[in-house]
Amino acid sequence: MQQLEDHLGDIIGKARAMKNVTPTAAAAAAAGLSETEYTALEETGKSAKRPNLAALAPLLGLNAAKLEGIVNGWKPAAQDLSLWREIRVITTTSEGTTVNCYLAWDEVNREAALFDTGLDAKPVLDIIAAEGLDLRFIFITHSHYDHVNALGPIRAACPKAKVRSGSKSAPVDQRNKPAEIIPIGGLRITHRETPGHAEDGVTYIVGNWQEDAPSVAMVGDAIFAGSMGRGNPDGELARTKVKEQILSLPPETLICPGHGPMTTVAEEKKNNPFF
Repeated sequence: MQQLEDHLGDIIGKARAMKNVTPTAAAAAAAGLSETEYTALEETGKSAKRPNLAALAPLLGLNAAKLEGIVNGWKPAAQDLSLWREIRVITTTSEGTTVNCYLAWDEVNREAALFDTGLDAKPVLDIIAAEGLDLRFIFITHSHYDHVNALGPIRAACPKAKVRSGSKSAPVDQRNKPAEIIPIGGLRITHRETPGHAEDGVTYIVGNWQEDAPSVAMVGDAIFAGSMGRGNPDGELARTKVKEQILSLPPETLICPGHGPMTTVAEEKKNNPFF
């Protein structure tokens, strides 16, 4: 299983930025640390002196018990992807950045959809070739470079594949349409707008799997196992949209994030310090 995307320092740093707790003195005082110690904690996730998370968490809008869970090594349960026929996670890395994209397809007619492209087209195209897939759509969760870097070569290799995104600057025929339901073989794909980490943030819901496997939420960077995406334009909007559009899904829904391990709605409602 992949490591969590965010350590303790990442989580409290994101939360502090969302709550606009600046400078760091107030957060350091709540944690019972000097400003130097607190800054090191945010940077590394470690501290020689145990921080007072019970006092720090409410200042930052976090759940103290769930934050302690992260410190104590919580990870989501490993997911058995054989329940979903078919889905693959493809993880690519470049210059210290690691990102997930996902291929889903109908196992009978081999129609497929790609959710984001990752940093390198080759592993995506290798699976398409090995499985004999007909790539029909490329769904973009948001337009940050690590999620779309391989879009050009994938489109060149699969010119019939259509692109969908939430970007207002995308060509009209590539924009998601309200209430649109897109079939990929027997699968059905819908979308929910989840801005906050990115202005064009979208979550795609893949449903109608064989043998009633749970729906799958392709969330991009809206939420991670135990954390969430940095609120680039608007952290509170990001948190609100995750609550309304993702954590409102059935508890067994599989969450496929852009970074870190897969998780479920139930796991995140129980263990994510932001919620």
